[in-house]
Amino acid sequence: MDTRFNLFENEFAGRGMKRFAGMGTLMHESAVPKATQELVSLRASQINGCGHCIDMHTKEAAAAGESAVRLHLVAAWRESTVFTEAEQAALALAEEGTRLADAHQGVSDETWAQVRKHYDDDQVAALIFLVALINAANRLAVITHQPGGSYEAGMFAAAKG
Repeated sequence: MDTRFNLFENEFAGRGMKRFAGMGTLMHESAVPKATQELVSLRASQINGCGHCIDMHTKEAAAAGESAVRLHLVAAWRESTVFTEAEQAALALAEEGTRLADAHQGVSDETWAQVRKHYDDDQVAALIFLVALINAANRLAVITHQPGGSYEAGMFAAAKG
């Protein structure tokens, strides 16, 4: 697969990507555990078929100490015993927030109640932004054909400068 467009080389797109990266930085500064953030980003990326983002978030999670077992089971988290109730709530939010057209109701009341049970207001806000942000990142990468496989942990942080 050949990359269609480099969002960092075009002046206008580069300005947008800087702002986009700034939102990513804000999410990493939130009180939502880094592991949860990576799991949420990984799950949404799996649903959206974004190889670049799956590659990135798998490697970032592993570099942060996430176990291979948990990473392998993210796609089947509902049938797994390795995720906490709080992580399950965040993963459900990621799925329902990603599959808006499939659910015809957006995020269910049940999922929302679980998210509210496990996260405070600032964390809820961060999770909402994170789900929106990773879905936007997936679309940017898929539209421009950013392939997975060559990402190395820490590359995103280094690119932000």
